[in-house]
Amino acid sequence: MQPIRAVLFDFGGVFTASPFHIFVEAAAELGAAPDRVLDHVFGPYDRDTDHPWHRLERGEIGLGDARNAIMARAAADGLEFDPLQILARLAGGEGVRKDVVASVEATRRAGCKTALVTNNVVEFRASWEASLPVGDLFDVVVDSSEVGVRKPDPMIFHLALEQLGVEAGHAVFLDDYPGNIQAAEGVGVRGILVEPDPGPALASLAALLPDPAATR
Repeated sequence: MQPIRAVLFDFGGVFTASPFHIFVEAAAELGAAPDRVLDHVFGPYDRDTDHPWHRLERGEIGLGDARNAIMARAAADGLEFDPLQILARLAGGEGVRKDVVASVEATRRAGCKTALVTNNVVEFRASWEASLPVGDLFDVVVDSSEVGVRKPDPMIFHLALEQLGVEAGHAVFLDDYPGNIQAAEGVGVRGILVEPDPGPALASLAALLPDPAATR
């Protein structure tokens, strides 16, 4: 096994609660199957398509246009909900997970480079950037809405690795979505799936990191 020199972190579902879980809860309130609601909001998330949310994450359309398109899709299927009102519930949740931030800090102390690789939205950027000391935690930030490429497109991992100056075999990626983990593994990056409780994933990462004493 090659030594780890860089760790790539997703944002939503890793540093915060997963937006997918918020919509699963909302589906129960709507009396709809979770997969039905998730498909309307996020589309086939293990693929890169022309679904409104995918176009939003690639920075091709704005949040308002994506919201309207998603609501129209849902209404045609007999569902009425505002995806932005549901997403707003994240703001009242647990906030940024301190144990994940501590894990990034430990990763850097171990001598590894770090990157944030996130499918995100232009209109959300100021909010999530304000929630973390981004410059202190990450050597590289790859935001899908800035680079025009979103997970699971392999190119987003290649972009991060190129900016880090690290080969895929020396990198690890943490994400809460299995399809994104599979995409990273497809380019040779080791993947760690983050569950609602991030503890096991963080323990798996810690076991892979080099001994900080060895990097002095």
